[in-house]
Formats: sequence, C-alpha cells, structure tokens
Amino acid sequence: MDPVLALTQELIRCPSVTPDDAGCQQIIANRLKSVGFKCEHLRFGVVDNLWATYGNDGPLFVFAGHTDVVPPGDLKAWHTPPFDPIISDGMLFGRGAGEMKSGLAAMIVAVETFLKNHPAPNIRIGFLITSDEEGDAQDGTKRVIDTLVARGVTMDYCIVGEPSSSNILGDTIRIGRRGSLSGILTVQGIQGHVAYPHLADNPIHRLSHAVSALTNKTWDHGNDAFPPTSFQISNIHAGDGIENVIPGTAEARFNFRFSTASSEASLKARTEEIISQHIDNYRINWRLSGNPFLSKRGNLIEAATSAIQKISGITPELSTGGGTSDGRFIAPNCPEILELGGMNTSIHQINEHTRVSDLTKLADMYCYILNNLMV
Repeated sequence: MDPVLALTQELIRCPSVTPDDAGCQQIIANRLKSVGFKCEHLRFGVVDNLWATYGNDGPLFVFAGHTDVVPPGDLKAWHTPPFDPIISDGMLFGRGAGEMKSGLAAMIVAVETFLKNHPAPNIRIGFLITSDEEGDAQDGTKRVIDTLVARGVTMDYCIVGEPSSSNILGDTIRIGRRGSLSGILTVQGIQGHVAYPHLADNPIHRLSHAVSALTNKTWDHGNDAFPPTSFQISNIHAGDGIENVIPGTAEARFNFRFSTASSEASLKARTEEIISQHIDNYRINWRLSGNPFLSKRGNLIEAATSAIQKISGITPELSTGGGTSDGRFIAPNCPEILELGGMNTSIHQINEHTRVSDLTKLADMYCYILNNLMV
C-alpha cells in the first residue's frame, strides 16, 4: 500500500476530537524516531504537543500541523463511520482525511524519503504538532512557540500543512492570513412595559443605530496582499423574548477580519468612537484571536512554487484568504512561512474526504521543497 495512504488511514482511526490527541502523536513520534529525530512531548493542560528535530547545523525548516479534528456531527448522516477510513471511487473518507491527517502523513513520508537520499543534509528539520488547533488554541502551538522562544530557538522556514487547495492540488499557497478581532458589545437600558416607553430606556433602539453605523463604515481599502478589512455582526440578543417587555440590556457580537492596513488598536479606537456617538452606557469585551501576517517573499515561496509546477503542472495563486490558522503564532518568529496542503472542499463537513491520488503527490511536493532549500 502507498505509505502516505497507509499512515493517513492509521491516523484517521484515532478518534482525536479536539483537544484529544487519541494517540496520533505517539504514532508520529515513533515514525520520526526511526529516522533519527529527537522527539519531545510537551503537554499543557489537556493538550498534547510534539516538538521533533533532526540535525544540528544549517537553517531550521519546520513542518507544522495538528492532529485534532472537529466533532463528526450526526453519525447517521455519514455514508461510512467517520473514524473508519474507507476508500470509494478514488476518495478516502473519514474525519481528518482533508484536515489534516493526510497532510501530516505526507509530511512524514516526505521527510523519510528526503533523509534516505540525504542522511546528512545541511538544513535542520523540525515538526511542531498540536492537538489544540480546532479548539481554544491556547495550549497548543501558541504555548510551544513561547517555550521555544524562551529557549532561543529561531525558525527560518515553516510550512503549515493546512488544506490550501481548491480545485487542483497546489493551486493555492497561503502566504499570510488576515487577523481576527472579536467583540461583545453590551448596551445598558431600563426595562419596562412596551405600553409605557417613556418610563423605560430601550437598548435595542440605540444599539440598532450603532450597528448601522458600524456596518456602513469603510475600515480600510486593503493593500496589494490583502482585501479590505471586513466587519460582521454574528449575533444580536436582548431580553427573554417577552413581547410586552422592553429589555434592560441588549448585546451584539461582532468580528473584524483585518488586513495589515489596520491594527488592533486602530480598530478598537474607531469602533468605540462610532458607538459613543449613539450610546452612552455600554461596554465592550474584546478578544484578539490573531494579528495578520504576511510571509517574506524569499526562498520558501520560490521552492514551493517550483515544486507545484513540477508535480501538478500549474503555477499557484499566492493568497491571504480564508480564516485563521496556527500560522499566526509562528509568523512573529519565522520570516518565511506559508500554508500548503491538500483539498479544502470537504473539510469540517459530513463525509469529509480527499483524493487518494493526491496523497503521494503532496508528499512529493514537500520532498521537492526540502531538496530545493538545501544550501
């Protein structure tokens, strides 16, 4: 059996619903140890992390990824059991087939092949693997990076194996990501009877004016690498649903996906300035999921583009689209970072799947990149 397919199936059989690793990282560590890697298991809270390294000299190249998956959802809606990898019509079905156990398997097989041909390369290779990417993401890659920075470890190149492809394997390389800033706006009013509005203060009415102003605001125009910053209201809630009661409070949840044309501080300041024009008594609880990042255009992008051209025969789009990834934690300490992986068309869905024929091709891409980065 193809080694990438076999390892992908072995990993899918582990029901690693976030943050449970369910034994995936031990399987990976055993494979890496067998080719000379030093493996360190870093557990923070209930989260398992693996940091593995090979070599002592040269630039440090890191593969990053996660073993955790989202819950399978309604088991009756699956054509096959989500943790029983099944091949049908050239597709491998199972939770994690797309995101991202196939990517992890391709990385490992690529490194095994590379080291067989280059047992003493003049680059160092690392693996940073977590079981906390799909969850809170606080005790995973973020904590590992903090640990490595405290040790003085610096990375030169990193590939995050998130599924980046849309139609053809390798058609998209993510060279950055937008930042994500969320807020909960709570407006204080005075509860009362709807028939006597003069004795109450309806927070929904004042909230609606602020929401209108926020949604019509142009936050920036983006730049060459990023689209304009977007603002979205995700939820509005007030009262207990009683039709004859003016609620005492109203709450709106919102999110910015922002480019490098804006900053956390500027978005907060402009938001509060707009709200203050319509509301006196309010508070906002802010949460920054990650700042935007953009990779340096250098050896890694060139190597990845060349690999995709060789394996898939196409020139990839360099994109900063999509949501957030663990790349946001790595980027501040790694000048050249990108995301390159399999197809993203069924990730997080019922009957998640990936093309079997893509598995070896992805491993070949990763191996080709390593070859190109040898100095």
